[in-house]
Amino acid sequence: MADRNSCIGVFDSGVGGVGTLAALRRELPSERFLFYGDTANAPYGTKTRDEVMACVSRIMAHLLEQDVKAVVIACNTATAVAAAELRAKYALPIIGIEPALKPAHELRRQGSILVLATPMTLKLEKFRALYERYGEGAIPLPCPGLMELVEREADEEARRYLLELFSPYDLTKVDAVVLGCTHYVFLRPLLRQILPPNVEVLDGNLGTARQLRRVLAANDLLADGDGSVTLETSGDPQIVLPVMQRLMEKELSDLN
Repeated sequence: MADRNSCIGVFDSGVGGVGTLAALRRELPSERFLFYGDTANAPYGTKTRDEVMACVSRIMAHLLEQDVKAVVIACNTATAVAAAELRAKYALPIIGIEPALKPAHELRRQGSILVLATPMTLKLEKFRALYERYGEGAIPLPCPGLMELVEREADEEARRYLLELFSPYDLTKVDAVVLGCTHYVFLRPLLRQILPPNVEVLDGNLGTARQLRRVLAANDLLADGDGSVTLETSGDPQIVLPVMQRLMEKELSDLN
């Protein structure tokens, strides 16, 4: 059994989960985090369920070798595919992330809610169940290829992608845009330029961070040491790790 000062494993299909990591770091500054971005196998959102599960199983084995005390799945697709199975298999706390459809539903007035997510996330039962409860006025928008633009920091291509994605909709009649992939958090500045000022842009990072705090407290696993972050990738570390560091620092500065 890991002790309270063991690290917390956090993983995503690529660099996008460092936005979740930033929220975790801000909520729990005394914790040690080990982040693993599976960039060599990205994207997950266009893979089959079995392919995603194979990637997740390999990452879990790696994190468990590091004696982690909890795991955060900082990927909506991986959460939808694997969270229930991982919780059934492992005794340690496993926290997932999901599209922020519930808070969008709660603030909705009479307009639409546009839900941006990977094709896989939108197809799976976990999202369908969420949509059944909170999907009134919501329009799911599959976004193949958008995650890769974030990975490449291709802002101008991402701008064109978003403009085309939104072109069928009257944005003055939209109440919220839900970012249903952790990579999309880094598109917030572009979205703020494109969307009317009254449109809320929501993601699941803060809710995930607060849930992790609750679960650690309930299991007497809150750390009492000095916090830290370690970044790892299945891709080329000389290329990927600087991108991760840059994106995390940017998100931390935006959160403050």
